[in-house]
Amino acid sequence: MDKEDLLKKWLDNNLSEAEAEAFKALDDAPLYEEIVVEAQRFSGSKQAKVPSFEALEKQLHHKKTSPINWMKVASRFAAVFVIGLTVFLFWNNNKASTIATDLAQKETITLPDNSIVQLNELSQLTYTPSNWDEERALDLKGEAFFDVAKGKQFTVNTAFGKVTVLGTEFNVFTKDSIFKVSCYEGLVQVSFNTKTIELPAGSEFVLASGTAKKSNITVAEPYWLNNMSVFKDAPINAVFVALEKQYNITITPTINTEGLRFTGAFEHNDLNSALKAITQPLDLTYSVTDNKKVTIQNANN
Repeated sequence: MDKEDLLKKWLDNNLSEAEAEAFKALDDAPLYEEIVVEAQRFSGSKQAKVPSFEALEKQLHHKKTSPINWMKVASRFAAVFVIGLTVFLFWNNNKASTIATDLAQKETITLPDNSIVQLNELSQLTYTPSNWDEERALDLKGEAFFDVAKGKQFTVNTAFGKVTVLGTEFNVFTKDSIFKVSCYEGLVQVSFNTKTIELPAGSEFVLASGTAKKSNITVAEPYWLNNMSVFKDAPINAVFVALEKQYNITITPTINTEGLRFTGAFEHNDLNSALKAITQPLDLTYSVTDNKKVTIQNANN
């Protein structure tokens, strides 16, 4: 079998064992295989395909009248490779980047303008790197702290509203039907429903159950950055839920928790210390089984 027929059957994936050995023996075989593999590896919205032998046949002289221009065939394959690579790079450069965190996991992200985002647990951040210079905008689910480099308008879109700044430090929380924005430096603009408010440094905005409230804050940064959860006159059951999520445990109270409220904090890296911080001020105690099940009872029992 001559070289042209061998190449045709190889392109059609129709070689016998003997013909496959003959193809591998060709000096140009490694080049053809590499071109085809690379051409098929790159994709955009659809996979790039290597043309069939019939598609190239018009470019080839008849085997009986003139020799095949193998450099031209190779050039055709190389062109497919280059086009596939171009589409692949264009598609990936315009692809959105999404970063998500699991339970008890935090992530620090450096954006293209060197703005820093610290993503809290069970949260998700999505942005498009390719057009970041034209539009500094991202989508947030969960909670994140932003240290924004000065520049064009910077926008955080959430399911409840959006936050707009030019360069500042602020925290955004969007969980359990609560939308909270805390400004630690500079000036933040919050848009929700049809309203817009401005938050200077040291102030906080909370939207919960349709009610909006603006208040002052005295801390320099969110407590969660220091691995702490802080509560002020919170229902004890809400504190238990936060503790369960943080440590992936199950809490079973053997007491009547109705009306019990908690003011204080617990740390994120030591379960026993966290349990003591919550139970002792309320004259409660606890027991832990297999590090996953926690029973809360009265200390006098």
